[in-house]
Amino acid sequence: MMSMGKTRQKSTRARRLVAALGLAGAVLALAPAVPAGATPVGTAPAGAREPAPGAWQLTTTGTDARFRGLAPVSRSVAWAAGSKGTVLRTADGGQSWRNVSPAGVGELEFRDVEAFDARRAVVLAIGEGEASRVLRTEDGGQTWTESFRNTDPRAFYDCMTFFDHRHGLAMGDPVDGKFRILSTGDGGRSWRVLPDAGMPAARPGEAGFAASGQCLVSSGPKDVWLATGGGPAGRVLHSADRGLTWTATETTIPAGDGAKGVFGLAFRDRRHGLAVGGDYRPDQASPRAAAVTGDGGRGWTASATPPSAYRSGVAWLPQAKSTALAVGPTGTDLTTDGGRTWRTVDTGSYDTVSCTADGACWASGEKGRIARSVVR
Repeated sequence: MMSMGKTRQKSTRARRLVAALGLAGAVLALAPAVPAGATPVGTAPAGAREPAPGAWQLTTTGTDARFRGLAPVSRSVAWAAGSKGTVLRTADGGQSWRNVSPAGVGELEFRDVEAFDARRAVVLAIGEGEASRVLRTEDGGQTWTESFRNTDPRAFYDCMTFFDHRHGLAMGDPVDGKFRILSTGDGGRSWRVLPDAGMPAARPGEAGFAASGQCLVSSGPKDVWLATGGGPAGRVLHSADRGLTWTATETTIPAGDGAKGVFGLAFRDRRHGLAVGGDYRPDQASPRAAAVTGDGGRGWTASATPPSAYRSGVAWLPQAKSTALAVGPTGTDLTTDGGRTWRTVDTGSYDTVSCTADGACWASGEKGRIARSVVR
């Protein structure tokens, strides 16, 4: 049982982050660029002052890759995976980044990364046929091993999630009318396609969005949720047995064509979840772009005041029961009431966001953008 002292400390930290994010605009600290390579690719100047608590601090990555895959481990350690086969890792809170990209995969499009610590990580490349692959490292990215290559030309993988250091899933768009699920029980060293007998039929045009690494998310040892779009309505599928059987529920987020639906999910426990999405086309409006659930995804309620535009990534703040961030190409939104209302707190472009238990949130996106926000 958590002591009252620790509870008060965590609540205070959450309030401080909320106050900082409520400032008009984020404080961005830009460090000078350093050439990429096997050495640090971005380094903050000595003696540089950190920004106000909770404000995004944009780091220098030394690359223009787009990072839709993000896996922070702590305030200090984070991994990012993106276009042109690029994988970066930091061990000093983003003051410097190392280019740890696998050799000879510049044609691959990494859209998700799951990291266990500073040395072990798994990355997912998307695409039709053999473009969909999984690679794994156990030495901080010095060497990589390909553990899965899709050989079915009909399959296209989008996202992955891990329940613990051993058990994980990856999801792909429908094949023969059902979403395809890969499973691993050894930390990503090997994968198998799960039987689809417990998977509901996909609707015409329905698929997942490989936009933020958050179309498949988990909470606890067995619960996992899958986000969809493209069909008649944005849906969320839930499994309570690590992907063997699923139930599907419509959300309030509109779909109807291949550009609209649910893009990102976040669950702070097996009951309380957030969904974000909309229409990713910049010239199209995205009404009702967020929804909330308090029953594990069996029912979804539209946010009374949703984000003002399409959002692809969402994350609960550490040790906060009602505070979360949502990000997209036009900015960052904050909720302090569990997703019922949102307000824009930053206008920088990000595709995905994730927070760590020790009080840090990270965001990444286009043109090499990776930022961090810390609660002191």
